Amino acid sequence: MPRYLISFDDGSMDHIPDEDWPSVGEASHEVVREAKAAGVWIFGGGVERQQSTIVATDGTITAGPVPETKAVVGGFSIIEVSTREEALIWAARIAAGCRCAQEVREIMFDPES
Repeated sequence: MPRYLISFDDGSMDHIPDEDWPSVGEASHEVVREAKAAGVWIFGGGVERQQSTIVATDGTITAGPVPETKAVVGGFSIIEVSTREEALIWAARIAAGCRCAQEVREIMFDPES
């Protein structure tokens, strides 16, 4: 069954007032509980706002993009559903809970997993 990455950019939730965070957190967690109950939830979470580190193929380590200067992932969910349309429905539910748009991408099939 196909798996999908549903994600949003760092900073996409910056418009949310501090006093709304408890209700946003509850709404987001409710969608996760529903996805788990439906058996589609694989894994997900928020990503700490920080500069990333890039490790090259030769092992060279360099500083990665700074969140304030480039779009980076702020949070993600991985779900397993039958169709892209079903993934889009879950993404819409996540978007409503998080109050920010979500990007949906199919994860490449790995025949060895």
